[in-house]
Amino acid sequence: MRYENRADAGRRLARRLEHLRDAHVVVLGVPRGGAPVAFQVARHLAVPLDLAVVRKLRVPWQPELGYGALGEHGVRVIDEHLLAESGLSATEREALEQHEQAELERRVRRWRGARSPMPLAGRDVVLVHEAVATGAVAEAACRVARVRGAAQVVLAVPVGQEEALAHLRTVANEVVCPRPVRHLGSVGAWYEDFAPVGDTDITALLAEAGRPSPAAGDGPAPERPSPGRPVEVPAHQVRIPSLLTLPPTARAVVAFAHAGSRGGSDPRSQCVATALQRAGLGTLLLDLLTGDEERNQHNVFDITMLARRLQAACGWLRRETGLRVGCFATDTGAAAALEAAAADEDIGAVVCVGGRPELAGPSALARVHAPALFVVGALDTRLLGCNHLAADWLRCDHRVEVVPDATHLFTEPGALETVAELTRDWFTTRLTRADTQVLTGSP
Repeated sequence: MRYENRADAGRRLARRLEHLRDAHVVVLGVPRGGAPVAFQVARHLAVPLDLAVVRKLRVPWQPELGYGALGEHGVRVIDEHLLAESGLSATEREALEQHEQAELERRVRRWRGARSPMPLAGRDVVLVHEAVATGAVAEAACRVARVRGAAQVVLAVPVGQEEALAHLRTVANEVVCPRPVRHLGSVGAWYEDFAPVGDTDITALLAEAGRPSPAAGDGPAPERPSPGRPVEVPAHQVRIPSLLTLPPTARAVVAFAHAGSRGGSDPRSQCVATALQRAGLGTLLLDLLTGDEERNQHNVFDITMLARRLQAACGWLRRETGLRVGCFATDTGAAAALEAAAADEDIGAVVCVGGRPELAGPSALARVHAPALFVVGALDTRLLGCNHLAADWLRCDHRVEVVPDATHLFTEPGALETVAELTRDWFTTRLTRADTQVLTGSP
């Protein structure tokens, strides 16, 4: 799972911290890169934002190797093993640490200006950084929070190296990381946009965080899903019993395509549909086969028939609601959704979860114009290969998202929630964005 940018990472991370929403907490960002991530977390939780300023101690002739970190209030974390390997003499080390301490103090003055540090005594702290590699910087930041009097420290990072995270669990009271990895590599590789964060960016974020948050104001409460209503969707020679749910101010609607007769009870679809409805998107749960048809396994793999029925259902849905339509599909329904999108350019976006998109074939996949997201479990190696194969044939905006430690049905703890978040973000950024461009006449 790659993040679009630091703001996207912060929004996703914030959803993992909902249990802290009503707590008496302060969010501390580790600048530079952690500040934009922390800003989104603080805004989502409607709590104050401050900084935990830390400087990494790097070996001069091997800058990617950090043997420790310095923090405010005299905090110092040293990895003695890496220090010994570095070959730094005592004189070189002292000069380096004096230089970094001076730079740390300069940055504190530049970023905070006349602001006093946020009082932390007796309060819980959510410490946010953009990633964890060796863990030295995160450990130093945790110790800064402790020195400032924090009662509990929750370390939250979008991505981190497993070995370092395991150590940090002995330093922080809780570690939250949606994407633990064995080998982190370059931090920038986990972000599509990894633009540098400047001093003015950080001061602007602190200033903005001091203004009232819309989440804490008197604005409208989050929209609750409307009860669904049963409908019959005409699709060629059959009428498909379906469930249509439209929030009062729906911005788009998503057809859930199932190559069977029990799709509405699929936990994947139920979890995702609820997330879309809460985000202001309508949903249509429909089964592309009757019970009798499903007993013949040939029908489950008749991609052409399934695609025609789905295309007809999407046309009906557009006429019925007047909204842009996307498709969510699982299993062989994924291939049907892509074939339907290849034939119907009005299908605005497609998400395939645990599906067989390669069954659509190279010719159909090459004609798909709708942005397509494939979500597959990391432990489902067979489908992982199938999804990457299909992605290679696509010419449209597309992405393959791999959910760590998940199998075909995503029954592992937190896996379905990750699927729902990925799907919601794809449709809200692709499907509704396209709708806005059409309405405003933007290019």
